[in-house]
Parts: sequence; structure tokens; C-alpha cells
Amino acid sequence: MLIGAAALWLYTSGEGRQAVRDTASRLDSATRPAREDLRHRMEGLKLQPEDIKEELARSGQVVRRKAQETGRAIADATSDARITAAIKGKLLAHPELSAFSISVNTTDGVVTLAGAVSSREEISQAMLLAMETDGVREVISTLQVREPREGKG
Repeated sequence: MLIGAAALWLYTSGEGRQAVRDTASRLDSATRPAREDLRHRMEGLKLQPEDIKEELARSGQVVRRKAQETGRAIADATSDARITAAIKGKLLAHPELSAFSISVNTTDGVVTLAGAVSSREEISQAMLLAMETDGVREVISTLQVREPREGKG
């Protein structure tokens, strides 16, 4: 109880609020390069939420190809299984994506993502994870944004 009271006093005092602002500023500065790198990679692959929205409206799916690997076919079935497993592992490790809501299928280096996610941003993140996996030539997403459920009455 005493620790909680001390923490509350520190937070509500001017010094405590300043310490929180300083910590937030340092955290923002430390993570800015990673956020900028992610934003640039998503822009380069046209994986911004507005790109996803436009492509979903136009065709119902999102497709991206790796230019340097488009001409090379991957015929080995074990390679496809390795790619699928690697992507599923990345989905499991990603804090904002549900590997259980996204199915992954790979054929000749072409990955298809299917299922339901909470936002277009999650489609972007899932596609980026797949695109950055060794052996992937193309990613096709038929992921759908699920509507939020109404509260139970």
C-alpha cells in the first residue's frame, strides 16, 4: 500500500510527470529509426493501409511480387513447407497478429495468406512478414478485415 501511494505521489507530482515525459521521449527517440525503416519498406512495397484498401476494393485480394526473384521458380516441395513454417513462426512471434486467424499456403514460392484480421494494417504487417521470408517470390493476400462485434446486451 505504501509503495502504491509513493508511486501515485511521484506520478502526480511535477517531478514524476516530467520523469514520465522524459522516459516517453527517450523511448520515442530510440524506436524512431525502426519505425521509419518499417514505414519505408511498407511504402516501397505499396503496403500502406490506403494501398491495401484500394486494392481490396478493386480486386478483393492483395498481391506483391519480389522483382529480383520473379523469374526463378521454386519446385521443391520441402522448400515450400519450410517457407510456410517460417511465416507461421513469424506470425506466432508477432504481438499484433494472430497465427490462428491467418492461414498460410505456399506453392512454388508463391504464398497465399487467407483468413480474417482486425485491420488493413494487420494485412500490411502479415504481407511484409511473408515478403521478407527467404524463398518467397510472390505474396497473395485474401485476408479480410472482420467487422467489430457488437457488444452483448
